[in-house]
Amino acid sequence: MLPQEIIRTKRDGHPLTAAQIDAFVDGLVTGGWSDAQASALAMAVVLRGMDAAETVALTQAMTRSGEVLRWDDLGDHPPILDKHSTGGVGDKVSLMLAPIVAACGGWVPMVSGRGLGHTGGTLDKLESLPGYRTQLTRDELVATLRSAGCAIVGASPTVAPADRRLYAIRDVTATVESTALITASILSKKLAAGLQALVMDVKTGDGAFASTPEHARELALSLVRVAEGAGLPTRAIITDMNQVLGHTAGNALEVQEALDYLRGTRRDPRLHTLTRTLCAELLVLGGLAGDMADAETRVDRALRSGEALERFERMVHAQGGPADVGSRSRLPKAPVQRVVVAPHAGWVQSMAVRELGVLVVTLGGGRRTAGDVIDPRVGLSEVCQIGDRRETGEPLAIVHAATEAAADEAVAQVRRLVTLSEAPVAAGSVILAAACH
Repeated sequence: MLPQEIIRTKRDGHPLTAAQIDAFVDGLVTGGWSDAQASALAMAVVLRGMDAAETVALTQAMTRSGEVLRWDDLGDHPPILDKHSTGGVGDKVSLMLAPIVAACGGWVPMVSGRGLGHTGGTLDKLESLPGYRTQLTRDELVATLRSAGCAIVGASPTVAPADRRLYAIRDVTATVESTALITASILSKKLAAGLQALVMDVKTGDGAFASTPEHARELALSLVRVAEGAGLPTRAIITDMNQVLGHTAGNALEVQEALDYLRGTRRDPRLHTLTRTLCAELLVLGGLAGDMADAETRVDRALRSGEALERFERMVHAQGGPADVGSRSRLPKAPVQRVVVAPHAGWVQSMAVRELGVLVVTLGGGRRTAGDVIDPRVGLSEVCQIGDRRETGEPLAIVHAATEAAADEAVAQVRRLVTLSEAPVAAGSVILAAACH
């Protein structure tokens, strides 16, 4: 099929057939489609959209474009489960969810990503731990699952190569903002992992890709319908990203908060509510619990017994990191730490979450270009929450920086980005909509 005819079909607003979509995806992998042709079709999709059948066909074709993990040769094994977040500032839920679900009887081969824009990446966070390897062979992955029940790894170059090429094209041609293309990109990699159930955290607000609840719901429904259409049971929850999730933002700082959470020494209420809910939804969907009440009881037991922390330690050790991260601090610390104090008394009314995420990148905690080296030490801790009361001189956050100059600039930025009100402010719920299915 001629690429230009396929482009013309979508340009004129007609649905593409499965055969046309297969030809497009094959051309992405073989080079039969040029970057110009691929970007032209991507733009046509952005402007004309794709229906559910087209999106399912695109997702499945991109999944088939590379390696698909199979688990049948392992005989009897626990259900293969996973979670995906659309990204936020301070979102370290994956670090706790994977070992909790493993402690409850699931296997979680979580394929995660790097930081993107103002949002942190799970792989970057875990690489704060000395020796941690994000690339495993299939045998190493299975061994880690047998030992810990969970593994958090990067995608192999052979997984969904069509998506890798298309994403790079979309990134530089203003064609990222398409619900159909986002859905296919996310789910092609999840389907390639051979999952049996998936839970999605779709974020909305200032620090999220989906800035409005309406956009978040559209994306959540698309993800669930397409995943179900491709044979993967999925639930999606819409959650708030108008404030930092938890009290840290920055790679090593977020790992430390996750460890404190698993130990039980400190659990931010909003972070705990979201983590517990996502874990419970996944346990029910994966057949490991009869209902949400049963699932939440199992989550609480895994945390209380210390088994979730033990699973995290086993995973880190199996992937090349230290064996004792649960009992000894192995994380690097920034040489400069500076408290940001409230300029006057009041209640925390709002925060510019996206800009706080950009600030962490500016400190060195993210990448401005693909080749940048991340400084795992930097970021923000003790970040205030909406509804908190602060007196004059009390902390709004602590800046962790590599230099005095960087710390000075960051302190001024945080003061600018956090707004205090004279009147009390309601904190609001972290979960904005129950599971979409």
